[in-house]
Amino acid sequence: MTGSTAGSATLLERSRTTQGYPQARVIVLNDDVNTFQHVVDCLCRIIPGMGTDRAWKLAHKIDNEGSAEVWCGPLEQAELYHQQLGAEGLTMAPIERC
Repeated sequence: MTGSTAGSATLLERSRTTQGYPQARVIVLNDDVNTFQHVVDCLCRIIPGMGTDRAWKLAHKIDNEGSAEVWCGPLEQAELYHQQLGAEGLTMAPIERC
């Protein structure tokens, strides 16, 4: 058994880096298939806290500008909303990190 003296002991210092949970954006694209009403209904049903007024504004933005960010938050939730909106027939952009 070998002993070490106080002067020869090496202390390793842990460096702690905090990384936030990855955030992502859910973006709906314009298409010639979905009606305004269908887009609004899907947004209100799938995106938490989405009201009809905001959903209509987003639907018009999608139509006028070609796309709109409909939700931004934790990646895991973004993936879920992206999948659910796509399953409803909405045309989705790939998930983007924010």
